[in-house]
Amino acid sequence: MSPHPASVPLLIACALGIEQVALRAGGRGGADGPVTVLRTGMGPAAAERSVTRMLADPALRDAAVLATGFCAGLAPGMHPGDLVVAEETRDPRSTTLCVGTELLVKALGRAVPGRTVHTGPLTGSDHVVRGPERADLLATGAIAADMESAATLLSAVRVGERPVAAVRVVVDAPEHELVRIGTVRGGISAFRVLRSVLPAFFEWHRSLLLPRR
Repeated sequence: MSPHPASVPLLIACALGIEQVALRAGGRGGADGPVTVLRTGMGPAAAERSVTRMLADPALRDAAVLATGFCAGLAPGMHPGDLVVAEETRDPRSTTLCVGTELLVKALGRAVPGRTVHTGPLTGSDHVVRGPERADLLATGAIAADMESAATLLSAVRVGERPVAAVRVVVDAPEHELVRIGTVRGGISAFRVLRSVLPAFFEWHRSLLLPRR
Protein backbone atom coordinates (compact mmCIF):
# COMPACT_ATOMS: atom_id res chain seq x y z
CA MET A 1 0.00 0.00 0.00
CA SER A 2 1.27 3.50 -0.79
CA PRO A 3 1.64 6.05 2.00
CA HIS A 4 -0.90 8.83 2.27
CA PRO A 5 0.46 12.26 1.27
CA ALA A 6 -0.11 13.56 4.79
CA SER A 7 2.96 11.50 5.73
CA VAL A 8 5.20 13.40 3.30
CA PRO A 9 5.90 17.09 2.83
CA LEU A 10 4.35 19.53 0.41
CA LEU A 11 6.72 21.93 -1.36
CA ILE A 12 5.01 25.01 -2.79
CA ALA A 13 7.30 26.95 -5.11
CA CYS A 14 6.87 30.55 -6.23
CA ALA A 15 9.29 33.04 -7.75
CA LEU A 16 8.57 36.47 -6.31
CA GLY A 17 8.56 37.98 -2.86
CA ILE A 18 5.05 39.34 -3.39
CA GLU A 19 3.83 35.83 -4.24
CA GLN A 20 5.44 34.40 -1.12
CA VAL A 21 3.85 37.15 0.98
CA ALA A 22 0.43 36.33 -0.47
CA LEU A 23 0.81 32.62 0.26
CA ARG A 24 2.03 33.19 3.80
CA ALA A 25 -0.84 35.60 4.40
CA GLY A 26 -3.16 32.73 3.53
CA GLY A 27 -1.95 30.82 6.61
CA ARG A 28 -1.12 27.16 7.09
CA GLY A 29 -4.38 26.01 8.70
CA GLY A 30 -5.71 22.82 7.15
CA ALA A 31 -2.38 21.29 6.19
CA ASP A 32 -2.02 17.68 7.33
CA GLY A 33 1.75 17.52 6.92
CA PRO A 34 4.85 19.69 6.70
CA VAL A 35 4.55 22.55 4.22
CA THR A 36 7.43 24.58 2.77
CA VAL A 37 6.83 27.72 0.73
CA LEU A 38 9.95 28.21 -1.38
CA ARG A 39 10.82 31.46 -3.11
CA THR A 40 12.93 30.32 -6.05
CA GLY A 41 13.78 33.65 -7.61
CA MET A 42 12.74 34.73 -11.07
CA GLY A 43 13.34 32.71 -14.22
CA PRO A 44 13.69 29.05 -15.18
CA ALA A 45 17.35 28.73 -14.20
CA ALA A 46 16.70 30.06 -10.70
CA ALA A 47 13.68 27.78 -10.30
CA GLU A 48 15.66 24.73 -11.39
CA ARG A 49 18.52 25.46 -9.00
CA SER A 50 16.29 26.18 -6.01
CA VAL A 51 13.98 23.21 -6.42
CA THR A 52 16.81 20.76 -7.07
CA ARG A 53 18.64 22.00 -3.98
CA MET A 54 15.55 21.76 -1.77
CA LEU A 55 14.68 18.24 -2.88
CA ALA A 56 18.24 17.09 -2.10
CA ASP A 57 17.34 17.51 1.58
CA PRO A 58 16.40 14.04 2.90
CA ALA A 59 13.47 15.60 4.75
CA LEU A 60 11.98 16.71 1.42
CA ARG A 61 13.00 13.72 -0.71
CA ASP A 62 9.42 12.50 -1.21
CA ALA A 63 7.72 15.91 -1.26
CA ALA A 64 4.83 16.60 -3.58
CA VAL A 65 5.61 19.77 -5.54
CA LEU A 66 3.21 22.49 -6.61
CA ALA A 67 4.31 25.53 -8.62
CA THR A 68 2.27 28.67 -8.15
CA GLY A 69 2.28 32.44 -8.45
CA PHE A 70 1.23 34.83 -11.19
CA CYS A 71 1.07 34.21 -14.92
CA ALA A 72 0.23 35.84 -18.22
CA GLY A 73 -3.08 34.74 -19.68
CA LEU A 74 -2.86 34.10 -23.42
CA ALA A 75 -6.48 33.73 -24.49
CA PRO A 76 -8.88 36.58 -25.25
CA GLY A 77 -11.48 36.89 -22.51
CA MET A 78 -9.12 36.05 -19.66
CA HIS A 79 -9.09 38.52 -16.77
CA PRO A 80 -6.75 39.35 -13.88
CA GLY A 81 -7.70 37.15 -10.94
CA ASP A 82 -8.69 34.17 -13.12
CA LEU A 83 -7.04 30.89 -12.14
CA VAL A 84 -5.10 28.53 -14.38
CA VAL A 85 -4.72 24.86 -13.44
CA ALA A 86 -2.15 23.27 -15.69
CA GLU A 87 -2.84 19.93 -17.33
CA GLU A 88 0.83 19.93 -18.30
CA THR A 89 3.77 22.30 -18.26
CA ARG A 90 5.96 22.80 -21.32
CA ASP A 91 9.35 24.18 -22.13
CA PRO A 92 11.80 23.52 -24.97
CA ARG A 93 13.29 20.55 -23.09
CA SER A 94 10.23 18.58 -22.09
CA THR A 95 6.55 18.35 -21.23
CA THR A 96 5.64 17.42 -17.66
CA LEU A 97 2.19 15.99 -16.95
CA CYS A 98 0.39 17.34 -13.90
CA VAL A 99 -1.46 15.21 -11.37
CA GLY A 100 -4.91 15.87 -9.93
CA THR A 101 -5.99 18.66 -12.25
CA GLU A 102 -9.70 17.94 -11.89
CA LEU A 103 -9.38 17.71 -8.12
CA LEU A 104 -7.64 21.08 -8.00
CA VAL A 105 -10.33 22.70 -10.15
CA LYS A 106 -13.04 21.55 -7.73
CA ALA A 107 -11.03 22.51 -4.66
CA LEU A 108 -10.34 25.98 -6.05
CA GLY A 109 -14.03 26.42 -6.71
CA ARG A 110 -14.60 25.96 -3.00
CA ALA A 111 -11.60 28.03 -1.88
CA VAL A 112 -12.20 30.98 -4.21
CA PRO A 113 -15.89 30.82 -5.19
CA GLY A 114 -16.92 32.85 -8.20
CA ARG A 115 -13.48 32.92 -9.82
CA THR A 116 -13.08 31.54 -13.33
CA VAL A 117 -10.77 28.53 -13.51
CA HIS A 118 -9.10 27.64 -16.82
CA THR A 119 -7.40 24.33 -17.55
CA GLY A 120 -4.90 23.51 -20.27
CA PRO A 121 -1.18 23.57 -21.05
CA LEU A 122 0.99 26.10 -19.24
CA THR A 123 4.04 27.11 -21.24
CA GLY A 124 7.39 28.28 -19.93
CA SER A 125 9.25 31.38 -21.03
CA ASP A 126 12.58 32.93 -20.11
CA HIS A 127 11.12 36.44 -20.18
CA VAL A 128 7.90 38.31 -19.42
CA VAL A 129 5.40 37.66 -22.21
CA ARG A 130 3.82 40.75 -23.71
CA GLY A 131 2.01 42.01 -26.79
CA PRO A 132 1.82 39.92 -29.98
CA GLU A 133 3.87 37.11 -28.45
CA ARG A 134 0.73 36.04 -26.58
CA ALA A 135 -0.97 35.09 -29.84
CA ASP A 136 2.07 33.10 -30.97
CA LEU A 137 2.07 31.08 -27.75
CA LEU A 138 -1.70 30.64 -27.83
CA ALA A 139 -1.32 29.10 -31.30
CA THR A 140 0.76 26.31 -29.74
CA GLY A 141 -2.25 25.30 -27.62
CA ALA A 142 -1.04 26.88 -24.38
CA ILE A 143 -3.50 28.96 -22.38
CA ALA A 144 -1.05 30.78 -20.08
CA ALA A 145 2.67 31.44 -19.68
CA ASP A 146 5.08 32.00 -16.83
CA MET A 147 8.82 31.72 -16.31
CA GLU A 148 9.15 29.12 -13.54
CA SER A 149 6.43 26.44 -13.52
CA ALA A 150 7.83 24.23 -16.28
CA ALA A 151 11.35 24.35 -14.84
CA THR A 152 10.03 23.70 -11.33
CA LEU A 153 8.05 20.60 -12.28
CA LEU A 154 10.69 19.21 -14.63
CA SER A 155 13.33 19.57 -11.93
CA ALA A 156 11.06 17.91 -9.38
CA VAL A 157 10.36 14.79 -11.44
CA ARG A 158 14.00 14.50 -12.49
CA VAL A 159 15.00 14.21 -8.83
CA GLY A 160 12.41 11.45 -8.29
CA GLU A 161 8.90 10.30 -9.09
CA ARG A 162 6.30 12.38 -7.26
CA PRO A 163 2.97 14.16 -7.79
CA VAL A 164 3.42 17.60 -9.33
CA ALA A 165 0.97 20.35 -10.23
CA ALA A 166 0.89 24.00 -11.23
CA VAL A 167 -1.74 26.57 -10.32
CA ARG A 168 -1.29 30.14 -11.46
CA VAL A 169 -3.27 33.35 -11.04
CA VAL A 170 -3.65 35.51 -14.14
CA VAL A 171 -2.11 38.91 -13.45
CA ASP A 172 -2.47 40.20 -16.99
CA ALA A 173 -4.13 39.09 -20.21
CA PRO A 174 -4.45 40.28 -23.83
CA GLU A 175 -6.93 43.02 -22.96
CA HIS A 176 -5.43 43.74 -19.53
CA GLU A 177 -1.67 44.18 -19.81
CA LEU A 178 0.13 45.36 -16.67
CA VAL A 179 3.24 47.47 -16.47
CA ARG A 180 4.01 46.70 -12.83
CA ILE A 181 2.50 44.07 -10.55
CA GLY A 182 0.67 45.50 -7.56
CA THR A 183 0.27 49.04 -8.86
CA VAL A 184 -3.04 48.62 -10.67
CA ARG A 185 -6.30 46.88 -10.00
CA GLY A 186 -5.39 43.72 -11.90
CA GLY A 187 -2.29 43.09 -9.81
CA ILE A 188 -4.16 43.69 -6.57
CA SER A 189 -6.92 41.32 -7.65
CA ALA A 190 -4.40 38.59 -8.48
CA PHE A 191 -2.69 39.06 -5.10
CA ARG A 192 -5.98 38.63 -3.25
CA VAL A 193 -6.78 35.44 -5.15
CA LEU A 194 -3.33 33.96 -4.52
CA ARG A 195 -3.80 34.72 -0.82
CA SER A 196 -6.89 32.47 -0.81
CA VAL A 197 -5.75 29.33 -2.64
CA LEU A 198 -3.85 27.42 0.05
CA PRO A 199 -6.86 25.38 1.22
CA ALA A 200 -7.16 23.96 -2.31
CA PHE A 201 -3.46 23.06 -2.33
CA PHE A 202 -3.82 21.27 1.00
CA GLU A 203 -6.85 19.36 -0.29
CA TRP A 204 -4.83 18.27 -3.34
CA HIS A 205 -2.02 17.13 -1.06
CA ARG A 206 -4.34 15.11 1.20
CA SER A 207 -6.12 13.41 -1.67
CA LEU A 208 -3.14 12.02 -3.58
CA LEU A 209 -1.41 8.72 -3.07
CA LEU A 210 2.33 8.88 -3.44
CA PRO A 211 4.07 5.83 -4.93
CA ARG A 212 6.11 3.67 -2.62
CA ARG A 213 9.85 4.14 -3.04
